[in-house]
Amino acid sequence: MARELLIEYLPFQLEPAQLLEIRTNPSANLIVQGKMQAKGKPNANKRVYGESLVREVDKYTRGPIAENRALGELDHPESQVVNLKNTSHNIQKLWWDGDDLYGKIEILPTPSGNILKTLFLNNIRVGISSRAMGSVTAIDEELVRVEDDLELICWDFVSTPSTFGSYMAPILKESYSPEELKEFSKYKKIDYIISEILCTQTGVCCI
Repeated sequence: MARELLIEYLPFQLEPAQLLEIRTNPSANLIVQGKMQAKGKPNANKRVYGESLVREVDKYTRGPIAENRALGELDHPESQVVNLKNTSHNIQKLWWDGDDLYGKIEILPTPSGNILKTLFLNNIRVGISSRAMGSVTAIDEELVRVEDDLELICWDFVSTPSTFGSYMAPILKESYSPEELKEFSKYKKIDYIISEILCTQTGVCCI
């Protein structure tokens, strides 16, 4: 059976406290974490992953993650390789919680990473999506099983995820003072005013 490019999606979201942390320390790289994928459960693409996913995650952990090169792109290219000029993030850690796979990801200060960071800072929901090669076999009229020839390429950030519940959330501080929350509100108001001025005068909303 011929192998094909397999793309799966899950959702990520940022919380106000993390927005404050990045705005008050703009030189820091944003760190997000959340659900990456799942084993033994149908996803939105009607695919079910088995033990081959566990094997590939272990290989990815011992290879790209351990070697600090677990890179991914912003949006999915139709390619079997990661294009370095489009990289936006680096996966720092993967772990299992039952049949659900979770990850910790650093957003890089690259052009694509800065776009991704801006989306997060403006509370735009994005998703995480795996890219892999493999073949599938029909289970029934609706579902297919991903076979043992699965080969994981990377995870990319995308606008529409397909694994249910896989939106990322930032790593947050335990608590914030009233002064910090007041500062956060001030930044939100300034962003809104600047955006309104630019949109009105130029017709281009770039913030």
